[in-house]
Amino acid sequence: MSPSGCQLLLAALLAAPLFCVPVFAAKARKPEAKAEPTLRHQGDVTDVRVVHRVEQHPDAWRVWQPFIIAGEKKRQLLVAFGAMTNGKKDMGAILATLSTDDGDTWGEPVYVFNHHVRQGAIQFAYANPVLYRAPGQDVVWCFAMRCPIAYDNSEESQLVGAFTADGGRSWTPVELAMHYTGPLITNAGIVESVIEGQKRFLLPAHRNTLAADPRGSRDHFVLSSTSLLEWKLEAFIPQPTNARVFLHEGNIAAGEAAGELKMVMRTADYDDTNKTTNPPRAYSSVSRDGGHTWSTAVPEPDLYNAKSKGFFGRAENGTHLYVYNDGPAGRQPGGRTALRYKTKPPGGAWSAEQTFFDAGIKNSYPTLIEVAPGDFRAVWDSGTADTPRTHIQFGKLKLKP
Repeated sequence: MSPSGCQLLLAALLAAPLFCVPVFAAKARKPEAKAEPTLRHQGDVTDVRVVHRVEQHPDAWRVWQPFIIAGEKKRQLLVAFGAMTNGKKDMGAILATLSTDDGDTWGEPVYVFNHHVRQGAIQFAYANPVLYRAPGQDVVWCFAMRCPIAYDNSEESQLVGAFTADGGRSWTPVELAMHYTGPLITNAGIVESVIEGQKRFLLPAHRNTLAADPRGSRDHFVLSSTSLLEWKLEAFIPQPTNARVFLHEGNIAAGEAAGELKMVMRTADYDDTNKTTNPPRAYSSVSRDGGHTWSTAVPEPDLYNAKSKGFFGRAENGTHLYVYNDGPAGRQPGGRTALRYKTKPPGGAWSAEQTFFDAGIKNSYPTLIEVAPGDFRAVWDSGTADTPRTHIQFGKLKLKP
């Protein structure tokens, strides 16, 4: 029987040289993934890494307001940040991510507060995480704001809390006992203090009820707690006597004198928040009784602020650190491009302005933590030359001796 056409074709293929094997029989090779290029920048921050990008969240259009603390073990760092849900101005979900190699790489973020999950019949959105580990405790707390997701913005929020007992890999929400019942906006870290012989945790916050209510107000205040579960209003920051200022987003740190606390605040014009103070200045207030009462807010002549969050803290050696946006030489007040910083040794004066990070792109909302004497880890939200808050960035800063 003569061979069929199929048999003849098969015999020809088997007899053909190796180089004649048809290309459709070869397995396609997957191209190797390319490493993300390092962003060129000016400034004293080193080891800059991207923690998270907005493209990793299909239901968000911005990522913003990160907060960093040290983790359970050496070289561990924990960062919480917000993912701004589509269609909202300043609220969405709060997530946390863990680094086990001192910020070189970051794990997949997990939800701390998930705006997709309803609380009964209400769907909330969240903003402005604040991380805190109380001395002697193994758990880490995350405090934030929540308000009904139907609201236009988050300025009518209440305080909400959650904790992690496994280093940030999972979170348990907790309903807080609140004796302060008004709206609030969180921003800066918790500090420990003693008021009338009792240990207190102090949380700075502010409110902006004037934005939606002509009889509202713009006030900075301090909440206090003995347990981190129950919170009350401890004090208001007195307004300047000559002209009111929109005092907000203040950071509390130890002051110059023993037992003194100092708060440095972001500012804007009280009646028109699109305007800076004239000239653009941060304001400060001091407490000498553990945070129970505070002095009248006064301008800090050496500390620039143009309607953007700054960071104020004190290193272990007593040096104060202030990180802020733009500076007097910035392209425009409130432009939120470069980050600058100043330092102040104990009993000394503020240094000249130094560059923290400048890459010709938008940057804002820095938060720092000291992991060793003079050695800080920092996070901030960053963007492109035209678009803010496209990614969260991390870097390291060593204070100069």
